[in-house]
Amino acid sequence: MADETDLELDELVTEEDVTDVDKVRVGDSAEAATAAEPEIIIPDLPDSPQDLEVVYDVPVQVSAVLGKATMQVNQLLRLGRGAVVELDRKVGEAIDIYVNNRLVARGEVVVVEERLGVTMTEIIKTERN
Repeated sequence: MADETDLELDELVTEEDVTDVDKVRVGDSAEAATAAEPEIIIPDLPDSPQDLEVVYDVPVQVSAVLGKATMQVNQLLRLGRGAVVELDRKVGEAIDIYVNNRLVARGEVVVVEERLGVTMTEIIKTERN
């Protein structure tokens, strides 16, 4: 037998070594691949807004974070009226919008009838663990 680094794939693996799952992985027919994969059941998605009514009254906490700062307790205690706390963001930079402590969007501060508001400029999609 030759050195293993010189062998072709078909010389390393015999037909007895290959299982049905392995055959599917290396490119057998679509029917074989379908038969070997477990069935995945996806629940029905809502067809209309009325199907979502059950969650309409669930409270969520929305936070808009302008920026963050880190300081020692003694520095915090010395702050008084008119003190300025420097944040880690620059003027005009997007702010983070959190829903239930999960980052969901970035946006800009706007004024709505003499109140501050936030307009979303970017939706953040994260993968669930």
